Amino acid sequence: MEAQLKTAREVLEARGKVDNDVVAVKLKSRRGSDAIVDLMTPLPESEWAAGFDVVRKASPEGLEVIRHSTAHVMADAVQKLFPGTKVTFGPATDNGFYYDFDRPGGTFSEDDLAKIEAKMREIIATKSPFKREKIERADAIDLFSKLNETYKVEWMSTLPPDTEFSVYRHGDWVDFCKGPHVPNTEFLAAVKLTAVSGTYWRGDERNPQLQRIYGTAFHSEKALEVYLKQLEEAKARDHRKLGKELELFAFDGTAVASPFFLPRGAKVYNRMIDYIRDVYVRHGYEEIITPQIYSTELFRTSGHLEAYAEGMYFAFAADDLQDEKKLGEIRAAILAPNKTEEQLAFLGKEVRGVKPMNCPGHCQLFSHRKRSYRELPWRCADFGRLHRYERGGVVHGLARVRTFCQDDAHIFCTPEQSEQEIIAFNTLLDEVYTAFGFTEVRIKLATRPERRVGADSLWDFAEKALEDALRKTNRAFDLAEGEGAFYGPKLEFHVKDAIGRSWQLGTIQYDFNMPARFDLKFIDNEGKEQTPVMLHRAIFGSLERFFAVYLEHINGSFPVWLAPEQVCLLTVTDKVDDYAKEAHALLKSRGVRANIDLSSDKLGAKIRNARNLRYPYLAVIGQKEAETRTLALRRGNEDLGAISLDDFAAKIASEAAFPRPQQKQ
Repeated sequence: MEAQLKTAREVLEARGKVDNDVVAVKLKSRRGSDAIVDLMTPLPESEWAAGFDVVRKASPEGLEVIRHSTAHVMADAVQKLFPGTKVTFGPATDNGFYYDFDRPGGTFSEDDLAKIEAKMREIIATKSPFKREKIERADAIDLFSKLNETYKVEWMSTLPPDTEFSVYRHGDWVDFCKGPHVPNTEFLAAVKLTAVSGTYWRGDERNPQLQRIYGTAFHSEKALEVYLKQLEEAKARDHRKLGKELELFAFDGTAVASPFFLPRGAKVYNRMIDYIRDVYVRHGYEEIITPQIYSTELFRTSGHLEAYAEGMYFAFAADDLQDEKKLGEIRAAILAPNKTEEQLAFLGKEVRGVKPMNCPGHCQLFSHRKRSYRELPWRCADFGRLHRYERGGVVHGLARVRTFCQDDAHIFCTPEQSEQEIIAFNTLLDEVYTAFGFTEVRIKLATRPERRVGADSLWDFAEKALEDALRKTNRAFDLAEGEGAFYGPKLEFHVKDAIGRSWQLGTIQYDFNMPARFDLKFIDNEGKEQTPVMLHRAIFGSLERFFAVYLEHINGSFPVWLAPEQVCLLTVTDKVDDYAKEAHALLKSRGVRANIDLSSDKLGAKIRNARNLRYPYLAVIGQKEAETRTLALRRGNEDLGAISLDDFAAKIASEAAFPRPQQKQ
């Protein structure tokens, strides 16, 4: 007998728990798959047996449902206003949503966005219900072929045979979608379209160019207003704008998506690395240096060659380029969507790869000699450059580049040591984030995905080690079921910046797969060979992306210990130039990062220029200061009065030391 199907609305109504604030429910027992179910989807009673939580409009899950539904309404409005436009995909994002469109003969303007937004409000006012329909693959392809939605048809044709097909309708508009959605358009109370940009179908510049419209939606107009103010503040803090104004970094077409750090930016960048090195010494890490280019046999062993080849750069010597037949075979093997063992073996012997990550090289180094359990845990850190081919449509300032450095380290340990190493990493991460002023950190525990490697018993052990480490140190965390890497679970660390935005920076990943692929061994206390666990971990993530996030967090005003220059000496008249030069030389000899402005500009202009470059301190030098051998010190708008050169050098020294955690009494 077929199980009776009930919708979430029916279940809630029977329990007297439905109201206009509920947009969906969250099932408790659907490990490794989507847990959010809308109120309209019928499910057998067995699905409700383990219980569920309601999802309210203002919750993060509720906002995701609202934004997903708003994206559908936007696409509906676009096609009503611009007939012949084809739609691709329209997901919710952390801060809103977008949809990609193929509009024949034109692009969308700012005026178009206003028209689309007005049409969206008309559709929302109809209070049209969202309706889900299961559909057979052939019927779905036929439906969207008749609608001339060629991108949808192409995508459907690539999906695995066991994919469940469903469509959602509101009014007369339909899209291929798995949901969930709000009950009806009335729930979409506050919407705003924010931008339009170019992109490519499936992120590949070899494919047709599309137009991407961005927007956001909230549960109330008040919440939307707060966000829009935040958006304006974010524009003012944009790291690309600040990087140019503060002379920190630049980009050039000769090296696309690869930053050039100018002298001021390089000082900050290197200071960040020096700080992490100082932390590593106190936390028992050893720094290593590994090659940039390897035989791709290394990446074949790690599994990256099979899964990541299109994101890698490959290196060729002049001799390699003489055999056109070989080059053709290499190209075919790299681009093959499902590489055969023969192709992988061929690539491994014939090609060299530029490293996109450090872990395979670290495994190779671990294997160079026999290791005892007494040497574990071994914590090895690497600041080597990495290269990944990011499509042109996704690169973004320092936040998404093609060459970067990670504060990358790997911990090789026994399974029994892993929990303590995770606890120690959390302590280290707290120290670093506190030093940079990130005080709000949200932790996510990402568990096994549906497609994974390794026995369930290994996953059980790894997930327990991560969870126990958090619980034993009283750390709150969110469970991100099914979002772990294919080789192991992980912790993600999301920080909140000065204007309330969340950024995922640090991570620690539990890997029992790669050590086995490299056949890594250590000798245990009984003289037997055992396979170590490998913990992948980073605090900044990439230094480039962290630089971008941090620059916006502080709005360009670096603390004294990190600032490219800590003080700028500003002369009132050229009669004090000799003293100013002497003071500058003395401060530099004491380790102060000092600059000097001896230009003919008036003092007001010098102060304005120095403030624009965000020097922590300004030191004005006039006739009185030259006679008394002092500096007239300012910080921001505060006049700190006169200070002797020696006292100022001592003051900077106390403020310039690397931050360290306070010792407990």
